[in-house]
Amino acid sequence: MKKNLCILAWVVGIVASLSAQDWPQWRGPNRDGVTRFSEPKAWPEKLTTKWKVTIGEGYASPILAGGRILEFARQGDDEVAMSIDPENGKTLWRQSYPAQYEPVSSAARHGKGPKSTPLFYDGKLYTFGISGILSSFDAATGKVEWRKDYSKDFKGTWPQFGTSMSPVAADGLVIALIGTNDDGAVVAYEAKSGAQKWMWKGDGPAYASPVIVEIDGVKQVVTLTQKYAVGLSLASGDLLWRIDFPGRSGMNIPTPLRFGQRLILAGDPGTMLLQANKQNNSWTTEKAWTISELTMRFSSPVQKGNLIFGFSNRTSGIFFCVDADTGKTLWTSPPRQGDNAVVLISGDLLFLLKDNAELIIARASGDGFEPLHRYEVADSSTYANPLMLAKGIVIKDNTTLSLLSWE
Repeated sequence: MKKNLCILAWVVGIVASLSAQDWPQWRGPNRDGVTRFSEPKAWPEKLTTKWKVTIGEGYASPILAGGRILEFARQGDDEVAMSIDPENGKTLWRQSYPAQYEPVSSAARHGKGPKSTPLFYDGKLYTFGISGILSSFDAATGKVEWRKDYSKDFKGTWPQFGTSMSPVAADGLVIALIGTNDDGAVVAYEAKSGAQKWMWKGDGPAYASPVIVEIDGVKQVVTLTQKYAVGLSLASGDLLWRIDFPGRSGMNIPTPLRFGQRLILAGDPGTMLLQANKQNNSWTTEKAWTISELTMRFSSPVQKGNLIFGFSNRTSGIFFCVDADTGKTLWTSPPRQGDNAVVLISGDLLFLLKDNAELIIARASGDGFEPLHRYEVADSSTYANPLMLAKGIVIKDNTTLSLLSWE
């Protein structure tokens, strides 16, 4: 009886918080990096640490659903899914499974931890381990619902640098990129049962996370694969359109960003605006513009009106702003900003979390790079996306999770 009451209370919490600030997946409710933030009356010189806990290794970003933080990390030889109380950082439930993994030497500095952000959908938590283990949990209790490991399906279960794409869900389906270089697929499962609905084997997986958009009345899964950018029918998995999109060593990483009925794609080929058109029963694509010098390696862009903000790996790291209507670069920041930066946006503010644990609050404007405030938020590198809460910002560094307050 007590257990049932706890679950009921958690479900009530979900309903109450859905309209508030839930952050149920990679890059937020719409996978576009748009977050809610109430600017403090006075910005502090330093942020105050409310709690800090060691949760394990990895770059998986924390998410929020039903008043709970849901996270995914490595502890020893196990990958661990967990539910955390945002009030005090205490673990509410924990589930683990063995997941052996050794990174290639060129990626060793990024560790063995999972890089895929978990997904909350319809009461379930979905995690995708660095070695390609896809799991479904009851998000209220941590009970394992189903699991896939692909060891018998492909010649390998992860691409060269480990699995990093974050699953997406819609219309009762969970979609992931599975397999290894030159032998993989995009696959859709029934979210509740784990039964396979469709599979597209047109290319191996990259590291980008897919988005689901509706163009010309057709819902489609848009993602970067090892060699292409593709649009697949959400209902059937049929290939609607495809363009060449080669990444260095297959490292297509940035998440596609919807811009009206068009798409912002970014990676080693540069940053581009793509138009996909339906003509009768066939599709065509057209590149409205391409800025080849604004390459992106790890980071994904955000949008404000006609402005696109992002972080390029060019000149050892620069922030930039592009007019998406014309393809004109409006400004770039000083160079040598670092290896990576997470870019989030809330109204007129940009939140730029660099890999060296520096958080920059900047003006979201087309007039120039305008940092307003700078904060040190961790003692080690910060590749995971932060989580904005009403009471502060949740930061995942190499091994710890912490809540920092603006007050």
